[in-house]
Amino acid sequence: MLKNEILYDIIANTCRLFACTKERLIMKCILLCAGYATRLFPLTENFPKALLKVGGKAIIDYTLEKVNKIDDIDEIYLVTNAKYTKHFEDWANEKNNIKPIKVFNDGTVSNDDRLGAIGDIEFVIENAKVDDDILVLATDNLFEFELTDFYNCYKEKKAPCVCVRKENYELLKRLGVAELDDNMRMVGFEEKPAEPKGKYAVYAEYIYPREIVPQIKTYLEEGNSCDAPGNLVAYLYKKMPLYAYEFSGECFDIGTHEALAEVNELYSKAFQDSASLHDF
Repeated sequence: MLKNEILYDIIANTCRLFACTKERLIMKCILLCAGYATRLFPLTENFPKALLKVGGKAIIDYTLEKVNKIDDIDEIYLVTNAKYTKHFEDWANEKNNIKPIKVFNDGTVSNDDRLGAIGDIEFVIENAKVDDDILVLATDNLFEFELTDFYNCYKEKKAPCVCVRKENYELLKRLGVAELDDNMRMVGFEEKPAEPKGKYAVYAEYIYPREIVPQIKTYLEEGNSCDAPGNLVAYLYKKMPLYAYEFSGECFDIGTHEALAEVNELYSKAFQDSASLHDF
């Protein structure tokens, strides 16, 4: 364990030095992996959803590949619970990723005592002493767009940003829904509305500037919900400009056994087709 910690510090310090020499922004990435995925029991009863295989590869690996493409990210923080910590530590050690990955155990042991997504974000901020911009990602979904495009939108807006996509009316009823003006600034937000006013669903990819990171602690201290990241979005857009990046391509919610089987079949076929073309 000590050897791994020393290696982590060496990689992290090298990334920071490189960031300074390039005179660029420094960003941390927070991967949310503390959920218990009860709808996927027994698969996830003692094993994390993010490490389930889709197309022969762990779900989280697809996200990690996209995170690695953002040069300004110098460290990746993965927050999980006490049940899954060892699984993620083993995964991180085996990955030998180009950006250092540090696993945080939030100490919870069941769905009943979980900190919630926003609680886990603040847990990482406090324990890692985060003082940089942050990219926050749920790791149990598969999305096809590039995070570099999302990040470029953030650099242009210089304000908190979320990812959105136009969805049909019935699907919007099951998601967080944003109302946007002509400049893609959020002017309204509803969580799972019975009658959606907006056309855009908000997905679990967020970028928050360093200057507003302390607002997350304030949000929690005011007694607001610690769960569902969309609640934080609803809180922030009323206090400051908050913009949306509209992505294209698929985004798969792997929340049920049926969805997992469907996406696994889709990605397995895509992998086989790619391998056949390569052989040819």
